[in-house]
Amino acid sequence: MSRLDLKKQLTSSVTVADGAMGTVLYEAGYDLCFEELNVSKPEEIYTIHQAYIEAGATIIQTNSYAANVQKLKRYGLQESVGVINQASVRLARKAVQNSGKKHVFVVGTVGGIQGFQSEQLDHKESMQALVEQVDLLVQEGVDGLLFETFYDFMEIKQLVIEARKRTNLPIIANVSLGDIGVLKGGIRLSDALTELYEAGADVTGLNCRMGPYHMLRSIEELELPYDIPLACYPNASLPGYRDGRFVYASNTDYFTSMSERFINEGVHLIGGCCGTTPAHIKAIKEAASGRTPVKRNIRLQPLKTETIERFHEQRPSIKDLVEEKQTIIVELDPPKKLHIDPFIEGAKAIRDAGADALTLADNSLASPRIDNQTLAMLLKEEGIRSLVHLTCRDRNLIGLQSHLMGLDLAELNDLLVITGDPSKIGDFPGATSVYDVSSTKLLPLIKQMNEGISFSGKSLGKATNFTTAAAFNPNVKHLDKAVRRLEKKIEAGANYFLTQPIFDEGQFEEIYEATKHLSVPIFVGIMPLTSSRNAEFLHNEVPGISLSADTRARMARAGEDKVKAEQEGLAMAKSLADAAATYFNGLYLITPFLRYQLTVELTRYLRAHTTAPLSKERKLQ
Repeated sequence: MSRLDLKKQLTSSVTVADGAMGTVLYEAGYDLCFEELNVSKPEEIYTIHQAYIEAGATIIQTNSYAANVQKLKRYGLQESVGVINQASVRLARKAVQNSGKKHVFVVGTVGGIQGFQSEQLDHKESMQALVEQVDLLVQEGVDGLLFETFYDFMEIKQLVIEARKRTNLPIIANVSLGDIGVLKGGIRLSDALTELYEAGADVTGLNCRMGPYHMLRSIEELELPYDIPLACYPNASLPGYRDGRFVYASNTDYFTSMSERFINEGVHLIGGCCGTTPAHIKAIKEAASGRTPVKRNIRLQPLKTETIERFHEQRPSIKDLVEEKQTIIVELDPPKKLHIDPFIEGAKAIRDAGADALTLADNSLASPRIDNQTLAMLLKEEGIRSLVHLTCRDRNLIGLQSHLMGLDLAELNDLLVITGDPSKIGDFPGATSVYDVSSTKLLPLIKQMNEGISFSGKSLGKATNFTTAAAFNPNVKHLDKAVRRLEKKIEAGANYFLTQPIFDEGQFEEIYEATKHLSVPIFVGIMPLTSSRNAEFLHNEVPGISLSADTRARMARAGEDKVKAEQEGLAMAKSLADAAATYFNGLYLITPFLRYQLTVELTRYLRAHTTAPLSKERKLQ
């Protein structure tokens, strides 16, 4: 058999592929690195290959889905990339050779790296890892390549381009959908498959995440400009959870009937993904026996696009304000107790002192407080504008999108997006931190919602109207590295920044010089100190905050006199604010311990001592 035989098979016949490897191994009791079993338990992998061949599979994929350097690194196996990939091909080839069956092909499997998760690499790093794996599989003599479970379209498209430069082997390119008919980012499945085909893939299709029903709906919606050979690898079903383990339905008769419908929709290659077994592949074989591919209708007209409703708030955003004038935002932490009268009184006093907005933290320091969205809605009734903090720690992707939809519905469109302190430092150290995404990964998802597209890629019907701030910690040894992180956040969608509190007047010029090239404003943080104990706690125990020796000494000299200590802290805060206003239009005042009288006085001071208009160059800051 040759690669030409495989290409002919894929384009001229309905071909049956194998099913899941990982979930079969999971059911057998393995739950670590499945690809490493090519080396430590080769007989297990060989037996599964044999079972799929006996069930009727014409294409067997190597057990190499996650055998790239980045994923193997999680298990300390980064030095074993070559050994594991080579073993995967040899085991699949051995199973084919010993089966005694003709016209069974081995395809080298490469799985996607980019997803939603916060630990994602940049595209350059992931592409290097994937291309290395392609080279290893090709060198070992596979009959073709199978790229599967790619959520990031640009990743799989670039991989197809790179692989086609390296080999003329047949390439099967499967994406995984965010929702029916769309990929992450709102890319239509029809457009994605067309681009992959034009980039050099011989067969394009989809795998994983969905069972046959939703996958069929996606295929039925396809309108393609070419008669592209299609592949379909559905999951067995939606997964259930029983006795601490994920389980899938055993539904082989259903797979037979659904495979017939796939074939009638023009699918050339049918296999299985999560939860499928040799029994499912036998069911597919029954449906495919004697069938030839059905020719799909060719799309002659471009697809109609849905009109997204857009609403733009009449008042200027906080970003708009700070680009035109000195703007003051004040942080007032939501209370930990249900008595909110002092909080509301403080918020009103801060507004009356001249603050432009009140910022509301989202369970800061991983300690539970009253929900900031609820407080923001109460403040809105009082005519107070809120900048709502949004942490990635407490909500998974489902909760984050739901929360954002609610914020937009409530017209709370000013956000500070932060990753959040880990839960172990808070009041409930046994609580888990979610972190489906980091702030840098959430920012483009919010930007996507501003285009009317959900996290999964499906239309929201209406575009959200968020303006997003991000955090900036200048209290670091290497400010240039911190600024590079800002540049990445701007690229991700940040509209402006809020800094950690600064306690050294000399820092403002340094920060200005390091950031004056940026295209977005910066609000510099100023927090009045309340005592020497407060100063020492912040300096020694709170990440990202650093106090100068002079600041700590001045607070220490105030001793235990609370009034004197507060006045000293406020005097230093006023001096810091004056220095900051020389360089920045944005001032971010942080209220300590709900002592709003301090930030009220500081706000009044700033409004009474407004600096001369900044130069055009400095206005942007």
